[in-house]
Amino acid sequence: MFISKKMQDAINEQINAELYSAYLYLSMSAYFKGLNLDGFAKWLRVQFDEEQAHALKFYDYVLERGGSVELKPIAKPAATWESPMAVFKQVLEHEQHVTALIYKLYEVAAEEKDYASQVLLQWYVDEQVEEESNASMIVDSLQRIADHETAVLQLDHQLGKRVGE
Repeated sequence: MFISKKMQDAINEQINAELYSAYLYLSMSAYFKGLNLDGFAKWLRVQFDEEQAHALKFYDYVLERGGSVELKPIAKPAATWESPMAVFKQVLEHEQHVTALIYKLYEVAAEEKDYASQVLLQWYVDEQVEEESNASMIVDSLQRIADHETAVLQLDHQLGKRVGE
């Protein structure tokens, strides 16, 4: 069964959103590298890789269903932030935004009676629960340590242990 034009177009928008997410996290990683906080930088670099993989999963899916992929320009992300807390608050807000986008895609799939897309999107729904939880945990940790430089460095070290999926 071929993908509907409506579903195809909606997923093409999501591919752009996922690539923007990757671009945003790469920019955040560079910001932390500039602060010599390599653990934070690594965590966000792994996040960059994951977002690219998410975009490619949608990309491959559209093509597998006989659709066309239309790549659109990626918006320029910010390059600086006020603090590590500001970065991770934005990460959490951004992940909540992506969750809303995934829910809208799921609604399109339901309207189109596109059961294959609903199955694909369930994976993304589950993934977003994990993404929001991880970002929330880091925001909570940063709130607990506030301005204690040693604690920030310990969290940096902990985040540097993250491995890619």
